[in-house]
Amino acid sequence: MAPTIVVIDDEVQLRRLLRVSLESNGYKVFEAATGQQGLAEVAARHPDLVVLDLGLPDMDGMDVVTRLREWSSVPIIILSVREGEQEIVAALRGGADDYLTKPFSTAELLARLQVALRHAQPVSEETVFNSGPLTVDLASRRVKVNGQPVKLSRTEYALLRLFVRNAGKVLTHPQIMESVWGPGHRDKTHYLHVYMTHLREKIETTPAQPALLVTEPRVGYRLNIEPAVPVAVDRPPGKGSVN
Repeated sequence: MAPTIVVIDDEVQLRRLLRVSLESNGYKVFEAATGQQGLAEVAARHPDLVVLDLGLPDMDGMDVVTRLREWSSVPIIILSVREGEQEIVAALRGGADDYLTKPFSTAELLARLQVALRHAQPVSEETVFNSGPLTVDLASRRVKVNGQPVKLSRTEYALLRLFVRNAGKVLTHPQIMESVWGPGHRDKTHYLHVYMTHLREKIETTPAQPALLVTEPRVGYRLNIEPAVPVAVDRPPGKGSVN
């Protein structure tokens, strides 16, 4: 089966060149001209690799990398005119797997693609999580309860995303603090208790008796994959986006 590649670049001529070069070497190619289109293509196509330009018209390419790394481990190769050492290092540390500056050799790109694919881990194709009344679309960052959009703050969403990516597993207080707030906040668990209360108020049918985000006494919390009592409730309409 031909490896699938999503090319995200606003230059039409470059996308055409890449399509011809890649398809002639046995790859299946999908194109996107903007960051948002690229994210949608990756979510829909589940590619084996992403080729990404940093200079996109609607968002910076590094924001695309950050968004992808929230829910996907797909290999990412950066193609960019930016050749500064700091930018290259920042891209690699931010989640990209390789970096190639423009103009580039097609032969070198093909070689780097082969290396990235050879080293790639299996890519999870699940971008939508469902548990009882809760639905979380990791690709679009949309959260719904009983089909109704729920608006979360950035921190609330980061917290929920962490639980979704570890659904069914017990996460300790220090693990959660470090993942959401950073290494310097491991012991400041009062932040966590406050945000867990807010999050439960928004996604639980009965916040005082949580069925989704359950407490593991003296240890941490766990997101139930199959909550005990998913009961429908009326909620005010909203856009369901993250602040």
